[in-house]
Amino acid sequence: MLSVEDKLYYGILAFIWVEYVWELYLSLRQHKIYSQALEIPRELQGIISPETYSKARLYGLDKSSFGIVKDLFSVIVTTTIILVNGFVIFWTNAGRVTQALGYTSYNEIVQSMMFVLLMNIFNTIINMPFSVFYTFVLEERHGFNKQTPGFFIKDKLKAFVVGQVIMLPLVAAVIYIVKIGGEYFFIYLWLFAMLTTFFLLTIYPNFIAPLFDKYTPLPEGELRTRIEELAASIQFPLYKLYVVEGSKRSTHSNAYFYGFFKNKRIVLFDTLLKNYEPEKAEDTKDKDKSEGDKKGCDNDEVLAVLGHELGHWKLNHVLKNIVIMQVNLFLMFLVFGLLFKYKPMYNAFGFHDEQPVLIGLLIVLQFIFSPYNAVLNFLLTILSRRFEFQADTFAKSLGKAKYLRQALIKLNQDNLGFPVYDWLYSSWHHSHPPLLERLKALDSKTD
Repeated sequence: MLSVEDKLYYGILAFIWVEYVWELYLSLRQHKIYSQALEIPRELQGIISPETYSKARLYGLDKSSFGIVKDLFSVIVTTTIILVNGFVIFWTNAGRVTQALGYTSYNEIVQSMMFVLLMNIFNTIINMPFSVFYTFVLEERHGFNKQTPGFFIKDKLKAFVVGQVIMLPLVAAVIYIVKIGGEYFFIYLWLFAMLTTFFLLTIYPNFIAPLFDKYTPLPEGELRTRIEELAASIQFPLYKLYVVEGSKRSTHSNAYFYGFFKNKRIVLFDTLLKNYEPEKAEDTKDKDKSEGDKKGCDNDEVLAVLGHELGHWKLNHVLKNIVIMQVNLFLMFLVFGLLFKYKPMYNAFGFHDEQPVLIGLLIVLQFIFSPYNAVLNFLLTILSRRFEFQADTFAKSLGKAKYLRQALIKLNQDNLGFPVYDWLYSSWHHSHPPLLERLKALDSKTD
């Protein structure tokens, strides 16, 4: 007869592999599509060239193969950590480092911070070969990489340091709140997490993001004037309008807005703007092309893309997502509050003599909630696709259906997006509808 901790232990291991097998099955279905869909879909014939379609298919094949290998590696590492009581090993070593730093008595907060630091160092090291391969082999092979080895190293080091500077104090605060919060600590923990989220969303664009990329005001001209007029026409409180030099990293493009209340900012990737010329950086590759080969959208298409993004604001999609996130966060902390002193949960992971708060939180959020998170992510994917269609419809109501259609096709070509997807893979993974579905909706006579 298995004990409670054994049932929990084997149940967690079983779900990890069930989830992996499911993801592998979906990946293989899509991999088959990449291999066999040799003909351009009827809807895109004459629009996408055979050469571009072939490049997109090969790019998809390479990304699919890479993802399959990386996922297998990840599940093996996770399983190994559980089998050898890896969390105990990291926790013990964190205690040794803490003592070496001069803490002669047990200090759970400091040891928890050291545990997180050691885990982050470990994860960074074991995942670095995949990151290097993806950037300098896969992306390079298909013409997207713009980083030099020097830029890549500086970027990774900077990201790691900034990440720890933010994360470690938050870990200390979480442990402290649980320790002093009493029976209803999960409420205080939720309030702290909510305030921290809003704080980071506020300071990230102004103080953190500029550490990695250069943000400059969009120059005066036709595009800026038309964007300001578009924002004013729907009462969008545009405060600032930036261009971020994403071309230092790759040729992929994007656009987004951020900010609370009347301090909204719009950010355009320079790779989205066909007529924008960023300053050349010494630590990135010079890949100038002739004007005829230049990627990006013209002004009408950029405005159509922004019409879609502003539709998310007008239809309160951002607010709805925030509410869902906070309700979900409260639920997770509530369950943690009910389980964090449950001894069999710690025993299952090798902790027989102590019950560190951080370990309990990690077990609950990463493993106990795994089945719930899988279902929730699928439901959120469905909701996100609905939001994307609604935002497209909003842009269409602004009279931008034609140019949004052109922009979607152009961006799909520029990013070598493959337009054919297995329906089950797409339903599970794609928070944004595939190109053909969006074009069909845009061409529909009804909204």
